[in-house]
Amino acid sequence: MRARSHSEVASLAEARALLGLTGPAEGEALTAAFRAAVKAAHPAAPGGDADRFRRVIAAWRLIQSRDRPRALAGPVSPPPAPPVVVIGPMEALRGGRVALRFGRRTLDIRLPKGLRSGEHLRLKAAGPAGADVYLPVLIRRADGLSVLGDDLFMDWPVPTRLIEDGGRLEIDTHAGTRSAWIVAGQAPLRLRLRNLGLPARGARRQGHLFVNLQPSGDAPSAAEYLLVRFTRVWTPDRLAA
Repeated sequence: MRARSHSEVASLAEARALLGLTGPAEGEALTAAFRAAVKAAHPAAPGGDADRFRRVIAAWRLIQSRDRPRALAGPVSPPPAPPVVVIGPMEALRGGRVALRFGRRTLDIRLPKGLRSGEHLRLKAAGPAGADVYLPVLIRRADGLSVLGDDLFMDWPVPTRLIEDGGRLEIDTHAGTRSAWIVAGQAPLRLRLRNLGLPARGARRQGHLFVNLQPSGDAPSAAEYLLVRFTRVWTPDRLAA
């Protein structure tokens, strides 16, 4: 005999109790009770619980199967697992839109600025019986940037002699070129550029950009870097335009 899973519901009375019902209910009243119960039990909701969330869904399926005529009853497909919204640091910075496959549908989701890994995007009435769905967010390294909490991180090559002697450094960031001064013999080799991390959102603060300086004999000097930038701007094609 198969042991009963912790997510299953043993009886119709238990199922109705899980939905907060004290007596028979059907139609819109039953659907409304399920929506309220599954919303309150969702792990992303205050006081929610993953086990109770699964049991509420199991209760809903049991009530539906009992109310459905036996001749028409068939296997009930479980609701699709909410997909993870995977984005890059630039999308977290600027927001935008992303197309996401959910079950048999492709959803066009708007991304607000300042998303953090571990947050959830709420899709209203996109789940079973019109319940809300909460999609977890994951930010992966891309475009030379990585994210930790509110802050961004990047690497930048620096001539070894500039690290040894100190001087001015030009860094290309997502917000444009920024200047910084290196103190001779500086350690550790990391600079903080204030307020260039993820934007403030809700209770989350404005982040910073941390630049890891990578000693490199091939990195251009400050004068060579300015010459490269000058050449990019004043090419024959640009002059002809």
